[in-house]
Amino acid sequence: MSEMEGAEVAEDVGKIFAQFKSATGDLTGPQLEVPLNLTSRQLNGVLNELMGNERAEPYSFFIDDQEVAGTLQSMVDDLKLSTEVVVSITYQPQATFRVSEVTRCSGTLPGHTEAILCCAFSPDCKLLMTGSGDATLRLWEISTETATGTCKGHKNWVLCCAFSPDGAMAASGSMDKDCRIWDPKSAQQMGKPLTGHSKWITSLAWEPIHLLPDGQCRRLVTASKDGTLRVWDAPTSRTLFVLSGHTSSVTSVRWSGQGLVMSGSEDRTIKVWDPVKGILCRSLEGHAHWVNHVALSTDHAMRNAPPNAKERLLSPQQRYETALGADGIERMVSASDDHTMYLWEPSRSKKPIVRMTGHVQPINHVSFSPNGRMIASASFDKSVRLWNGVTGKYLATLRGHVGAVYQVAWSSDSRLLVSASKDSTLKLWDVEVGSKTFGKLRIDLPGHADEVFACDWSADGAKVASGVQGLLSEALAPLATSSTFATRSVGWNTSKAPVAALNGQHGG
Repeated sequence: MSEMEGAEVAEDVGKIFAQFKSATGDLTGPQLEVPLNLTSRQLNGVLNELMGNERAEPYSFFIDDQEVAGTLQSMVDDLKLSTEVVVSITYQPQATFRVSEVTRCSGTLPGHTEAILCCAFSPDCKLLMTGSGDATLRLWEISTETATGTCKGHKNWVLCCAFSPDGAMAASGSMDKDCRIWDPKSAQQMGKPLTGHSKWITSLAWEPIHLLPDGQCRRLVTASKDGTLRVWDAPTSRTLFVLSGHTSSVTSVRWSGQGLVMSGSEDRTIKVWDPVKGILCRSLEGHAHWVNHVALSTDHAMRNAPPNAKERLLSPQQRYETALGADGIERMVSASDDHTMYLWEPSRSKKPIVRMTGHVQPINHVSFSPNGRMIASASFDKSVRLWNGVTGKYLATLRGHVGAVYQVAWSSDSRLLVSASKDSTLKLWDVEVGSKTFGKLRIDLPGHADEVFACDWSADGAKVASGVQGLLSEALAPLATSSTFATRSVGWNTSKAPVAALNGQHGG
């Protein structure tokens, strides 16, 4: 037992037989008799020695889909496991890089004349797109914190925007009922407006790149207040299908990695569509009020924005399969005005895995961690809650905001979370499982003068962007970033070093 990295085994400490296995189900090493007072950190030492790793690699450990955050004894007690049988311990590699904390606002990006309502980083993390109530979008170069162009054409508020996964195009949806496609390099409109919706566009999503044989994005789906979705061929501005079936406004849409479209609506349902045939596959019911948002466990992988050189060597298909995990299941979470969330396997069943309760006011936004193991929910009850991404089990409540929380964004290593609120602040939280400060506030990020509506964290970990309601003066307007922006675009630093020195992608 001396090899178990400092595990001091007393005479009266209980023991169990354990079998390590990989996320794909492959057994690793023989069955071992281990003491019940081992922590996940000590299990990490045992596994590295068992695998003969010259350099210790970080792993997370799971028993019956529950992550080992304390000791094995606590897991045995919680799960009511018998110590007479062999316990299977599944391990998964953690991110080998660490994203630095956001520490301060690094700059403001003046230009918009109304509130910033949406923002998104490009897949290569070199550009930021912001959409505003002034009916324009602006493209910003991250390295210089300067505008590279203004996208003009919409006649009303820009409500949503997204880069295509290949980075060749960007799309925006507006209160003027139109979707427009833009060239990120020139900020010029590509082709004609995508017209057809009879009310404003609430959400949009691109087809994942790993589904495309040539790796070139063409199709996207838009959701509208008119209760329909439309699938478009972006280069030709053609409508391929109109997906009708919802009886009220469609609030959120996702294009899954398995080739299905998921839409949440004010009619209290989530519908699953086949965008190739243009037909409804199934309708998911359970919520008692409007569905405000849906998110997929593979959302981060499908951004096609690898956070480091190691992941850039993988193909989009390999990154997607890694995000699916050992069971190969793509999960979805839905959030509602009924104060609840549901966890689903939408490609498999109409029935939810679990109903998740705890919030006491409507839930505005939900997001899976990049590794798919946690879910964060933002609510009008001024809190953020964390949940197990596989089982839906409640993990923690993050309290500190004094106003409604509108949105959250994860760091690419799944260890940090930023939340945007009506109280005019961003807050940075420690969400690393097993950390002594798990669920605690790390840093309060003031700087905006009004409600913070939108936020995004670049995949390389270098920047966080946030957008606010008010018009600020030259340096204060609606958007902020973790090492750049706000429109005001405000920028937030992921390091205490000067912004000009932020050349590295990740902190140590």
